[in-house]
Amino acid sequence: MAERLIEAMDEGLLMDTPFLRRAREKGRAEGRIEGRAEGRLEELRTVILDVLTARLKLTIPQFRRIQGRVEALSDETRLRGVLQTVILANDVAEVEVALNEKS
Repeated sequence: MAERLIEAMDEGLLMDTPFLRRAREKGRAEGRIEGRAEGRLEELRTVILDVLTARLKLTIPQFRRIQGRVEALSDETRLRGVLQTVILANDVAEVEVALNEKS
């Protein structure tokens, strides 16, 4: 219902009321928070893959497999755990085992 009111306002059919202004601002604020959270997750994914390629020699299939697993993760705590594993791992197998355990 609120969406219809906002659409009607955008089309010039309704006046801009305090309620509608608050609803729009709340939606914008929620969008900014979600955007920042997703930005942090994406940055963690990028750092994991950067550190991985800098530390360990990977074949392209190994990299693609790990990349897919990392990109599928959406929990910040889990991503931080994977990053720690990547930093401390002695070889690619340790990273793959850790990704399987953390899934």
